Amino acid sequence: MQSDIIQWFPGHMAKTRRMMSENLKSVDIVIEVLDARIPYSSKNPEISDITDKKPSLTILNKSSLASQKITDEWIRYYSSLGKEAISVDCINGIGIAKIEPTVRKILAEKIKAYENKGMAGRKLRAMVVGIPNVGKSSLINKLCGSRKAKVENRPGVTLDKQWIQVSPALDLMDMPGVLWPKFEEKKVGENLAITGAIKDDILDTEQIATILCARLKKVAPELFMARYKISQSELDGCETDYEILELVGRKRGFLISGGEIDTERASNMLLDEFRGAKIGRISLEAPNTAGEKNA
Repeated sequence: MQSDIIQWFPGHMAKTRRMMSENLKSVDIVIEVLDARIPYSSKNPEISDITDKKPSLTILNKSSLASQKITDEWIRYYSSLGKEAISVDCINGIGIAKIEPTVRKILAEKIKAYENKGMAGRKLRAMVVGIPNVGKSSLINKLCGSRKAKVENRPGVTLDKQWIQVSPALDLMDMPGVLWPKFEEKKVGENLAITGAIKDDILDTEQIATILCARLKKVAPELFMARYKISQSELDGCETDYEILELVGRKRGFLISGGEIDTERASNMLLDEFRGAKIGRISLEAPNTAGEKNA
């Protein structure tokens, strides 16, 4: 992937960084929402730098789209670092009920200090952060039981902070999604593009789909071959990742005049089916294969 394709830093994201820094003093804890399929790639290192001194809770969202086994590995990995992490899915509500009790567990000493000062029952405040399209607003709406935060299935919808009451004991500040100005690792930018964290209209869809073919061949070959009725010999016979994409298009009958394969249509279909877990529950990163500098 060409580096200029995955550089993404619009003005509102620079504004979000400033907003985050300015509002940290108003909250007790930072809740960072990650994509369970790509916990490493979906973790903005700049958020870690800005919020480093605050207690934190990591939410691995969209867990119903990810491999349960690998998500469990990530939870154990964070635990080994002394960090609290919860697997959550906003579609079916799994893990949602664990969030507020875990916040109280992390802030137990602060809550005790409030009680000692005669401030028992003082409301806790959390800042919810993360990159675009990881489901921050959906998470908040699930916690509230209503549609209080703006939600759309496209990155960059929340453009300003929002204070939202989750319960009598907890308020959340929803921050806009923020990417960082340069992806030092090529694979990070690719994973963000594959999962839809970067707007599709600024990307070469066929290029992203070709990269996805390579990922699927490596991390979930059985699910990939089963979904598109590809045999092992057919897969092995592809000399390039683009030929795998062409094979997928051929298997789906995406042909245009002269028998040529409509790779654009195949690309859009493949990305949609991956993002919707129609190929299966697939994680693109595991703790032992992802980098660790910003885990």
